[in-house]
Amino acid sequence: MSHATQTRSPGRLGAWGPEIRATLALAWPLVLTNLSQFALSLTDAVFLGRVATEALAAATLGGNLFFAMLSPAFGLALAAGPMCAQTRGRGRGHLRGMRRDVRAAFWACAAATVPVWLALWHTEWLLGALGQDPVLAALAGQYVGALMWGMPLFCGFVVLRGFLSAEQRPLSALVVSFIGVALNIPLNYWLIHGGLGVPALGVVGAGIASSLCNLFMFAGLALVIAHDRHLRRYHLFGRLWRLDVARLREVAQIGLPIAGTMALEISVFAFAAIAMGWFGAVAVAAHAIAVQIASATFMVPMGIGQAATARVGLMTGAGRTREAARAGWIGIALGAGFMVASATTLVLLATPLAWLFLSPGNPGATETAALAATMLVMAGFFQLSDGVQAVASGALRGLKDTRVPMLLAGLGYWIIGLPLGLVLALWLDVGPIGLWVGLSVGLFLVAGMMLARWMRLSASGGLTLRRRLG
Repeated sequence: MSHATQTRSPGRLGAWGPEIRATLALAWPLVLTNLSQFALSLTDAVFLGRVATEALAAATLGGNLFFAMLSPAFGLALAAGPMCAQTRGRGRGHLRGMRRDVRAAFWACAAATVPVWLALWHTEWLLGALGQDPVLAALAGQYVGALMWGMPLFCGFVVLRGFLSAEQRPLSALVVSFIGVALNIPLNYWLIHGGLGVPALGVVGAGIASSLCNLFMFAGLALVIAHDRHLRRYHLFGRLWRLDVARLREVAQIGLPIAGTMALEISVFAFAAIAMGWFGAVAVAAHAIAVQIASATFMVPMGIGQAATARVGLMTGAGRTREAARAGWIGIALGAGFMVASATTLVLLATPLAWLFLSPGNPGATETAALAATMLVMAGFFQLSDGVQAVASGALRGLKDTRVPMLLAGLGYWIIGLPLGLVLALWLDVGPIGLWVGLSVGLFLVAGMMLARWMRLSASGGLTLRRRLG
């Protein structure tokens, strides 16, 4: 019997309660897993921010470039989630089918990593060509040179996490991630400041620590799957050398638009960070603080969106289109509810939150904190939009609908949001805050378009979904 067909919908109203509980049961470990993974870069920022403003600014520039260029492999890794969920929902032959899904995602990620590595090896030159301060560009290049080796390991972890989400068993990824974050704290302190025969490595030490933690998390999750009585039946690591052209094509069809969507979103914030460099190190550091905090709150709707992908995909694979529509709407409502509370917190506690990343004795700390607090207030106003677009996008991925969302993201972020921000910041002399106004408008538009797309596909009690899925 299919995992998705073990229970029947009790009725229109009665079905909402079980689905809410199922979504929450899947979402909270995914949320905490996202937060723990985010904490890797957050730990780097906290430690480097207390070393010097220049170290934090350099790691921010390098990290933004890294994550922007990570998106092709990351998007392909995320394709494993909806593929495994729909395969699991269909039931028959799912052991072999999910193994093929995971194997194809591994191959796709490996192929996407190599050209990105070649580009990241020239980070200092790339940032210099974009007009960044030579000192910051050199430090950023050193940071990325150590950080980049963890890229394939991180993507492998994401593939395995997608498999576990389809199995409705996300706790292993949570436990492994938390141990990885705990390991990152002493590694950062040791490698940044030196000790036990190791010289102080500064930003390079932070990059090495994150790469080592990604190695631990991938290896840890692989060992859990290989030794779990239920999960080892899939033999996920058997015959990894075998290419499955049909599955690779499906990974590309689903994953590349996801990668495109992520690249558009990540790169617009990365470009904003680079644009902040035109206003000096204080603006870059303030932007880094605001983005770090806003990104932390974003991990919650992102996790809910991942749960929506699994639930929608599971129901879709089983042919239960009404339940798929219900799962998506529940996820969107949960994400929106959290972000309303998050927005209130950011607006009320902007200044104390900004000072968490700064030492009062560092030069420029007061000016950085004031600018970061203003940015955090603005971040509070776009929280709801960010949450809605994240979960709606996740629900659409459960339908393997990824191409149109990519186009919508491009329109909102790059055609409208960023140009508006640049006009305000540079031509109308609003400064760094102008960029944040443009980003806020872009997020609002993307959220509205993603929600409208989901609304159309889930109209008429799932009939539109049925036509969309053939």
